Amino acid sequence: MAKLVTFLLSFLAIFLMISPASSLPLKNGFYQKTCSLAESIVRSTVKTALVNDPGAGAALIRLHFHDCFVRGCDASILLDSTPSNQAEKDSMGNKGVQGFQIIDVAKAKIEARCPNTVSCSDILSFAARDSVTLAGGLYYDVPSGRRDGILS
Repeated sequence: MAKLVTFLLSFLAIFLMISPASSLPLKNGFYQKTCSLAESIVRSTVKTALVNDPGAGAALIRLHFHDCFVRGCDASILLDSTPSNQAEKDSMGNKGVQGFQIIDVAKAKIEARCPNTVSCSDILSFAARDSVTLAGGLYYDVPSGRRDGILS
């Protein structure tokens, strides 16, 4: 019995060390010092996309939902397939999901100003929020500091 308890406690300790719950907490204004224009760049990119395609806002909200559904909000839906792994974006459940190019544009603009600083998962979360706001919905703060997933 003691061995079982030791095993379970060891398993729990390892799980907590690798669990996303043990990562740094999200916070509003996470990029204020490192990339203060990140949220405004995303908002501007989404606004331009909505002018060109009024349905882009709904596409970004759906993209965010599909990203969060599988492994959590980690931008893993943005990853491309490899010869040995079919990516989330190419699965049958995600056929018709759009908005990838809007996130790519926002990411490129942010990378030009603040290289290797803002996660794609935060950009996707900001874009979904801005889609709601620019469509006439309420503005809400999006805590940030997410880390991008590396598996899809």
